[in-house]
Amino acid sequence: MRRFARIAFVTSDTEEAMDAGALLRQRYGDAQVEEADVIVALGGDGLMLQTLHRFMGSGKPIYGMNRGSVGFLMNEYQPDGLVDRLEGAERSIVHPLLMVATDASGVAHTARAINEVSLLRQSYQAAKLRISIDGKTRLGELAADGVMVATPAGSTAYNLSANGPILPLNAPLLALTPISAFRPRRWRGALLPDRARISIDVLEHEKRPVSAVADHFEYRNVLRVDIAMDRTVDLVMLHDPGHSLEERILLEQFGY
Repeated sequence: MRRFARIAFVTSDTEEAMDAGALLRQRYGDAQVEEADVIVALGGDGLMLQTLHRFMGSGKPIYGMNRGSVGFLMNEYQPDGLVDRLEGAERSIVHPLLMVATDASGVAHTARAINEVSLLRQSYQAAKLRISIDGKTRLGELAADGVMVATPAGSTAYNLSANGPILPLNAPLLALTPISAFRPRRWRGALLPDRARISIDVLEHEKRPVSAVADHFEYRNVLRVDIAMDRTVDLVMLHDPGHSLEERILLEQFGY
């Protein structure tokens, strides 16, 4: 008996993705998302993140095929043999970060991030931030364009661009990475246990406003951001054998 008898398709709004979606729906049908055994996402990494957010908590696995640009999270596009590919796919399970950002009005905003939570300066002046881990201040003042907390799944995205470390997918770690740090001059960030609770306070917030971003959810003029991994949510991605997310993260470390 097939695990994935009912397939639902979602596409980005590019012509290439929509054409692929039309072809695959004709070949394999198109189940309602609520009744589907698996969701096939056609687009790029942005669509994959949107799809994971959209169906977060549903328990439905997501199989992406690249009809975008980079496609780091996606499988190669091939319209033939989709059912067999789904049946033979390997599972990657990741947990999102839970962000609670309190703004200058005292309102707490909650959002989840699959890649990273970032704090970013909103003006020409550097942000000043105080970083605490599990209730203990570890860095009294960071002057920088910002700072981020990245998951292993997100460590090859913005985190890598900011010279943060690549984390193996199954590593029980989070990357705390500064963005263009000015002071402390030589601080390059930290590796934290993935059970750590991270709190970041914005210093001189009126003079140096800061926004908080969880993937594509942004809140401006924040005073404090609390971040922790949410283990109550499992996100399941499917990849072809030999092309798992874990394998891709490993290959990134060797320049592929």
